[in-house]
Amino acid sequence: MARRSLFQPAALSFLLLGIAAPAFAQDLCGGTGAGGQWIGGNESSSDITTADNFREQMALVLGGNDYVALFTLSAATDVRLEAAGRGAGDPMIDLLHADGRLILSDDDSGGNAAARAETSLDAGTYCMAMRSYDGGPMTAFVRIGRQDHAPLTEGISLQGDPGTSGTCSEAMPIGPLGSSVTGSAFDTPYWSFTLDSPTAVTITAMNESADPVITLFDAAENYIAENDDYDGLNSRIDMTEPLGAGTYCIALDALSDDSAPITLTVSAYNPQAALLAVYDRGDAAPPLDGTVPVTELGLVSTRIRQDVNASASASWFTIDVDTPGLLVLEAIGNASADPVLVIFDDLGREIGRNDDYGNGLDSLIAARVDAGTYVVGVWKYGEGLGLIRLLIERYVPAQ
Repeated sequence: MARRSLFQPAALSFLLLGIAAPAFAQDLCGGTGAGGQWIGGNESSSDITTADNFREQMALVLGGNDYVALFTLSAATDVRLEAAGRGAGDPMIDLLHADGRLILSDDDSGGNAAARAETSLDAGTYCMAMRSYDGGPMTAFVRIGRQDHAPLTEGISLQGDPGTSGTCSEAMPIGPLGSSVTGSAFDTPYWSFTLDSPTAVTITAMNESADPVITLFDAAENYIAENDDYDGLNSRIDMTEPLGAGTYCIALDALSDDSAPITLTVSAYNPQAALLAVYDRGDAAPPLDGTVPVTELGLVSTRIRQDVNASASASWFTIDVDTPGLLVLEAIGNASADPVLVIFDDLGREIGRNDDYGNGLDSLIAARVDAGTYVVGVWKYGEGLGLIRLLIERYVPAQ
């Protein structure tokens, strides 16, 4: 399908990852802002609240790195964030507050493997991080604008797919907050819930075999939010800003099997649980304060091997490097386990991520590092446990 308005010179710039970050960005968004670029070219042009048009860049993502766009809002604003890969590119996006809080994530809500999210944000500075779904190289267009600006993507809800209009009159009540229901998207495509007072909520749809998509509407069937593939193929919407009292409806769709049972849950938003879920997915490094279990592997003098009884939640390790050099990390799956590997520095800046290196399912990262402590995460796709062998090797420059 042809893309609309991909090249609009007034709003488009090109970015190759690796350009030095503004000094102030090193600690922005919990370290994610390191390497970030103002979406409008500079801070003043990146205020989406006052921008005369959307802001857009074309980014080349290499070696499992993230592209990070920085933008500001001078007042509370309804914004739209999008990423559309060229060719077979499949981008994923995260939106983070300046203090490091994850606000939302999305994979395929733009349609045609593009990412898209629409939300209301308060005044402040934000980071939008984009990466390739499979960890491979990718060229993608990134656009940030207000909801009255032209969109980059079609959006799932604009493509005529079943289950993407907010027909609250047909919705089945879920029950009070904390309730769960199970049913197929074919049998029950609409669900509703009612809030007695303003409340921040979390909505999840679980069953990877179905590949669910959820879309939230208010009682007047106005679109609020949408998500696909937040955690694997499961979906989740976190409304961190309270929704007003009233009735809301959820359109439920399944991209793989609309007859498969999907467990839908609506609960009060729990910031701590949401943060722990970010660590479980490997989207950010956990703090080294005991909040999340982290195994110390010690100094990497030449080679460390560690067997991991891995699940879909990341297992975390720390390693120490005493001199600058090259780290090579491999995650080798046994019995068809499909591992994913990520490494952060001690400030939480991601320096490498990989899935499916070469023609197999194993993962590999090679990264130049300075002396310091590094945090390594490894997990596997799919349910259940699987044995993954983690190999860490250190190389020093020739004298």
